[in-house]
Amino acid sequence: MKILGISAFYHDSAAAYIENGEIVAAAQEERFTRIKHDPAFPAHAVRYCLSEAGIQLSDLDAIVFYDKPLLKMERLLETYYAFSPKGLYSFLTAIPVWLKEKMFLKRMLYDELFAIQKFDKKQVKLLFPEHHLSHAASAFYPSPFEDAAILTLDGVGEWATASIGHGKGKQLSILKELKFPHSLGLLYSAFTYFLGFKVNSGEYKLMGLAPYGRHGSPEVEKYKTLIREVLVKIKPDGSIWLNQDYFNYATGLRMIHDAKWEVLFGFPTRESESNLAQKHCDLGLAIQEITEEIVILMAQEAKRLTGAKACVLAGGVALNCVANGKLKDAGIFEEVFIQPAAGDAGGALGAALAAHYIYFGQERIIDSTKMDAMAGSYLGPSYSDKEIEQMAKQHQAVFTYHPDFANVSAQTAELIAQGNVIGWFQGRMEFGPRALGGRSILGDPRNPEMQKKLNLKIKYREGFRPFAPSVLAEDVSEYFECDTISPYMLLVHGVLPSRRNTMPENYEQLDMMDKLYFLRSDLPSITHIDYSARIQTVHAETNPRYHQLISDFKAKTGVGVVVNTSFNVRGEPIVCTPADAYRCLMRTEMDYLVVGNYIFDKKMQPLWKETDDWKTEFVLD
Repeated sequence: MKILGISAFYHDSAAAYIENGEIVAAAQEERFTRIKHDPAFPAHAVRYCLSEAGIQLSDLDAIVFYDKPLLKMERLLETYYAFSPKGLYSFLTAIPVWLKEKMFLKRMLYDELFAIQKFDKKQVKLLFPEHHLSHAASAFYPSPFEDAAILTLDGVGEWATASIGHGKGKQLSILKELKFPHSLGLLYSAFTYFLGFKVNSGEYKLMGLAPYGRHGSPEVEKYKTLIREVLVKIKPDGSIWLNQDYFNYATGLRMIHDAKWEVLFGFPTRESESNLAQKHCDLGLAIQEITEEIVILMAQEAKRLTGAKACVLAGGVALNCVANGKLKDAGIFEEVFIQPAAGDAGGALGAALAAHYIYFGQERIIDSTKMDAMAGSYLGPSYSDKEIEQMAKQHQAVFTYHPDFANVSAQTAELIAQGNVIGWFQGRMEFGPRALGGRSILGDPRNPEMQKKLNLKIKYREGFRPFAPSVLAEDVSEYFECDTISPYMLLVHGVLPSRRNTMPENYEQLDMMDKLYFLRSDLPSITHIDYSARIQTVHAETNPRYHQLISDFKAKTGVGVVVNTSFNVRGEPIVCTPADAYRCLMRTEMDYLVVGNYIFDKKMQPLWKETDDWKTEFVLD
């Protein structure tokens, strides 16, 4: 059974291929086109999946699109009708696009697919599961659980904005849904917008900003009260009602009514790139804590409805690592699995899996020897020595080649320990938004200057943003308040109290940047302002090279942790090819690039002759 899944035309387009239930390949279109969150038909990703599998489109049993466009059209029409005459301009703007593109989606899909390869469309089924079913399938079927509650939370699919489901064997049922316009994802995105970040990409910045808020302070509690009393009503089952007098996304072209929010909170919508003040941090913390509260209530309702011991999550809100950590710590479920490509990109995989198990009724067999069926999420392309050398020849790049990877690992570990920043490019590219040691930038977590260096000289991004630790899975409890695996960097837990430094008495009176650079632990570059860390546990089974590197670093330093951030600059998708990686090396203040068994020393490279500037090439996110 050969099935291709596709997500497209909103954001984070992707393709995924499964064969007899096994996940063979998956990739986001942005990695190939270099357009972040690329919404276009994923032609490059489809070609990659076919190439990786060694098949043609004509070999497929089904091609599956991740949602039902006609249901989305129904939602648009009913929403505009319900809110009429408000939103007429937005209606006139949106509907022609939908009539031209979305209403004729089937024809568009065939046109795009035929441009890749011709095939007999009568021989290949074209299927359209619902959006949240695709999310649910993406989380449940790759999980290691025979029986699990399913939580999906995002902005909006067709009508649903969140759902509670139950997976058992190959069966998957949706038990309860929250409907548009009431949405936890859109609520969080509204605050993302109000606090000056970009919707659909800046939500993780809001999550990183929230810990700078003053926990339990009168200001934070005041904001939480205003949010609960004016913007959102929270019910005991976790469902919510949003006061549409304050929101504009249902019929307008913006997330919120800015003037009303300014009156409510006492300050205007923050301009992008402007200075952050304590009030922004406090409001960020308020909405983060309310989001966590809602997620916990939904999880409790899922437990009540299913009685399951395990829970799986997908949808964009499932990328909120802090909320995930709180859910895990709440002990509602014994085990939790989060789809690493939880957003719309993962919908491509979920659509294919839903077709395999629900439409075609195939049996589900769980491999008990594996953590899950995601193969560490290393599902993208890899590159041969020949391809690496071709890239080097094209740029007249200088490198050192080591036939034995053990030498590469030992030398790289030494370079990291010396304070160098390393571009680390190994094996298959990750599927999902996190760099997991396939396409990563690495540094020494002990180095008090590393966070500043990475933010300002390599990533060129806001200084308040934290970096994640990659830790040997077997050592995680030596550094963090974590008793579980976290292979996909989707859980936040605390750094052990024994590793923390005591804050000065005037700490709460310090301004934001002084707080940022106070050394909070003996691993300062990965310890966030609230002593937390977004943890990735590294496993020899899924990424032996990365595991060996960290083991070598531990042998040299006594610390089995490295700083890990995604291999890109701000606004750029994570690098895909060796050429992408070399370009990033030469356009930043990175020190070394390690691609496979090849080490490139920045100091030894010829003058970079390309005159283009990444700051103009990429739109800041």
